Amino acid sequence: MRRWIAAWLLVGFGCSSNAAAPPPSAKADATKNKRDVVTEEHFSVKVEDPFRWLEDEKDEDVRAWMKARDDHARSVLATFPERDALQARYRELLYVESRSAPRVRGGRLFFARKPADREKTIHYWQQGEGGEPKVLLDPNTMSEDGSVSIGAVVPSKDGKLVAYMEKSNNADESTLKIMEVDTGALRERDTIEHLRYTYPSWTPDGAGFYYTWLPSDPSIPSNERMGLSQVRYHALGTDPANDVTVRGETGDAQRWQGAYVSDDGKYLFLTISHGWSEADVYVMFLEEEEPTWRPLAVGTKALYGVVAHDDVFYVTTNYEAPRYEVFRVLPSKLERKHWRRIVAQDPKAVIEDVDVVGGKLAIAYLKDVSTTLEIRELDGTKIRDVELPAIGTASALIGDADHDTAYFSFSSFNYAPTIYKTSIAKGTTTLFAKVDLPLDSERFVVKRVEYPSKDGTMISMFLVHDKDLELDGARPTLMYGYGGFNISITPEFTAFILPWIERGGVYASPHLRGGGEYGESWHKAGMLEKKQNVFDDFAAAAEWLVAEKYTSPEHLGIRGGSNGGLLVGAAMTQRPELFGAVICAVPLLDMLRYHLFGVGKAWIPEYGVADDEAQFAVLHAYSPYHHVKADVAYPPLLMLSADTDDRVDPMHARKFVAALEAVTPPEHVHLLRIEENAGHGGADLRKKTVEVYVDQVAFLLEHLR
Repeated sequence: MRRWIAAWLLVGFGCSSNAAAPPPSAKADATKNKRDVVTEEHFSVKVEDPFRWLEDEKDEDVRAWMKARDDHARSVLATFPERDALQARYRELLYVESRSAPRVRGGRLFFARKPADREKTIHYWQQGEGGEPKVLLDPNTMSEDGSVSIGAVVPSKDGKLVAYMEKSNNADESTLKIMEVDTGALRERDTIEHLRYTYPSWTPDGAGFYYTWLPSDPSIPSNERMGLSQVRYHALGTDPANDVTVRGETGDAQRWQGAYVSDDGKYLFLTISHGWSEADVYVMFLEEEEPTWRPLAVGTKALYGVVAHDDVFYVTTNYEAPRYEVFRVLPSKLERKHWRRIVAQDPKAVIEDVDVVGGKLAIAYLKDVSTTLEIRELDGTKIRDVELPAIGTASALIGDADHDTAYFSFSSFNYAPTIYKTSIAKGTTTLFAKVDLPLDSERFVVKRVEYPSKDGTMISMFLVHDKDLELDGARPTLMYGYGGFNISITPEFTAFILPWIERGGVYASPHLRGGGEYGESWHKAGMLEKKQNVFDDFAAAAEWLVAEKYTSPEHLGIRGGSNGGLLVGAAMTQRPELFGAVICAVPLLDMLRYHLFGVGKAWIPEYGVADDEAQFAVLHAYSPYHHVKADVAYPPLLMLSADTDDRVDPMHARKFVAALEAVTPPEHVHLLRIEENAGHGGADLRKKTVEVYVDQVAFLLEHLR
């Protein structure tokens, strides 16, 4: 659910056969001689870890090893043809004027815009739709090297103040700052450092906000910090060290928490999440003399979202309804027996978002992996659909409960991002802003197909290609997948695929189990002990593309990042004969030790943990790092890593590449490209995006044509 499910994991990326391998460091030689091999026993199973030393990126040998691989990768990638043409095309597609849908606060519009001639997104505000846009935050001017990034930007209800998250190198670690909108002055006393995944929630009077605090003591292991988070209230002008704790730590790094206050300031909602399948929700009645937390939905092992309006709670949940339904709940009668269902579960669509906009319920559905938007009365009676231009992905309606106008964004594979304005009362929808791209969308075909997975489950997939495509079994094809964390991969615009398709390529996007495309049952069918289903769904997609003569294994490439990096790593090690090239970005690959780094413990509910015997057996069976074998012809690999990734530790990428180097001949291609000054989502500079896109497509063209 967009409004209430934490999606910060992720969320979303050859070389000639005679290319020389990178020079090994001295320690790499020692490892090959087995002097650094660590052997551990897990439940009577002995597991070797020959590249444990590569986990310590501060070690000089590790840094030398990294530099050698990165230098080698870039030198090889620079030799591929068509780079100049690709770079020119990506500059046409990326250096364009674009903007976000606005959020209205106090009659002011707040929005993000990326001018065609700037590297980073700039945040603006203006007084009403006819006002002159004024710069609010411009990260282009905040550092000489472009290393300062802006995360969440949250205006107060009256639009006079804005809270925003400032980050270094687009990493997750961030600093919360407060700015006066009219003057641009920073309120230095209200700065709060060392936060992650924090979205401040303003009180209606703008006197303060609630936020999730994290301890910054460097002696605390990084994988324990999430369990020590607290929900606090900061009153403007006071020392943050004295902020009131309204909910103490969970003591469990697998559980994280956040709170938000209702628009009228009467209710504070607390969500304690345990993985991406369950959450507990509490509510505090702030007008009481001594407010305390009251359970709203606790211990049900389901997900919830709550919107308060006119002393009614509108609760969306997948409890006993995997595609979600909506209930009307009175604050005076919180027990479930008093809840009244107003929107039943749709057997063919998944509710993604529910809000009160313009005095009505605004509901976003995902149907056949494409967005539909509905307006309903507050009693659940359907009024109408909001018209959308095509099959694609729309945001939820962005608006206030007491204002008629709302905005939303829309895009698809061949439909550039566009912002629309709609009237809740009248039902009219008009164009508000669009991106002008040098794109002939009519030449592309977008279609949805279905195919059977290994166990017979039908999986859907979007295909994008030139309308004149000849099915000869030899089309260079790129397949992208994710399959996890209840995240839906929908038809959205991405400039990355256009030069690929323009060169005769096919793009395939299967909707694997583990995602949220078909509700919670779909998610649970691809997590924990059922994770292998995700890899089977992906392999079956490849086999279908071959059988239907779109491509053949030597022309088929795969691409995935983060949890999708785990996907392509597993695909590469389980079915190496099925693919001609692999792009693996910021991945998890050592599934026996992932939970020991960064925020890894938060993912245990999704993957399991090697400390449990049954879960160890599952993880060890597919962990890509542990299944790199000698005498296997692995497809060429381009591994993409980032030097300041503080979400998924780059040790996964290093160890996997080292394992390949140890067992394959030097002429085998396994490149490790490391982006400097970049976090899990890469560097937020257009020029860096152009560079990494060119490297990827040049790599794919070299190996798949």
